[in-house]
Amino acid sequence: MKDVRNIAVLGSTGSIGTQTLDIVAEYPQRFRAHTLTAGRNWQLLAEQARKFLPRRVVIADEGAYGNLSEALSDLPIEVLAGSKAIAVVVGDDAIDMVVTAMVGYSGLEPTIAAIRAGKVIGLANKETLVVGGELITRMLKDSPSRIIPIDSEHSAIFQCLEGERTEEASKIILTASGGPFRTLSAEALEHVTKADALRHPNWDMGAKVTIDSASMMNKGFEMIEAHWLFGCPADQIEVAVHPQSIVHSMVQFSDGSVKAQLGVPDMHLPIRYALGYPNRLATVQPALEISMYSTLTFEKPDLQKFPLLGYAYDAIKIGGTMPCILNAANEIAVDAFLHERIGFMDLARVAEKTMNRVKCTQKTDYETLVATNAEARAVARQQLEEL
Repeated sequence: MKDVRNIAVLGSTGSIGTQTLDIVAEYPQRFRAHTLTAGRNWQLLAEQARKFLPRRVVIADEGAYGNLSEALSDLPIEVLAGSKAIAVVVGDDAIDMVVTAMVGYSGLEPTIAAIRAGKVIGLANKETLVVGGELITRMLKDSPSRIIPIDSEHSAIFQCLEGERTEEASKIILTASGGPFRTLSAEALEHVTKADALRHPNWDMGAKVTIDSASMMNKGFEMIEAHWLFGCPADQIEVAVHPQSIVHSMVQFSDGSVKAQLGVPDMHLPIRYALGYPNRLATVQPALEISMYSTLTFEKPDLQKFPLLGYAYDAIKIGGTMPCILNAANEIAVDAFLHERIGFMDLARVAEKTMNRVKCTQKTDYETLVATNAEARAVARQQLEEL
């Protein structure tokens, strides 16, 4: 194995992307930021390029190409633009690992390209497996590529299963903080604001993921992701609300024992684990002091107040393109909520109506998923007008 691993960070300007670059900077003797990509934030991408001097940068927003290119004109950095370019560059032979830190459906195509190129993938884009889990699973069987999960919950499960016989795992227990609205009544949830929803009690995340956490849609997506990552039936994946966010997830085994992975609520930990795997990288960052947490509590989620979690279980049970439909509806609804066009509980209403109105098929090839995503987004936008 060579001394320095070349890392491509897809979505380098987002929450996971910037924290991934923190890890790269922490271990300069181990990692190099070879390729950086972003959606629209060319200013931050340019700053990152000046700091890390990657081989290339890609901005998905083609309208920002001129600004980015000019900002880096004095450096020997290749500048590209367009979403298609992001999918192309992951195939570079020099890249050892692709970290997919993009948010939403946009992560699907480059992840498929990375699998085709046989890359090790640090997966932080849960929507890839929500939308295309069956397709991705089929592709991985015929590729040297492998996925190392970066989401804290899936990293925890991955670590709990290390050294174990997976067929002896009887249940996965995904923990959830419960978000900022865990103790509110259903009536109060009708009146919460965007600002309220963006105040997560434990985690520092991007806006879209923070809203998904508040609605528990994020946990529904993580359940679907766990189903595909670990080959576990959905009815053997339990969600437990754990407000302290110290136990990141657990696995129960056939003899009744349970293994849990604990740590401070900091995404640097699972990112560091994924980049260093199979080795653990020593760090000077603060570690968990269990004495600071005299009480760790767990409770069942309230599906009446947070119906989107239940819809995720419905979607994976129906299978086929239904998780793709749910994801598309949620992305449209969350964007509308962030622009204060709809209320918080309307997130679930848009999802339910879209799931009922878009035809589901059991075909899950890439072309079908693309068409389904487009149709579901159009239907979801129509639902916004009908609220």
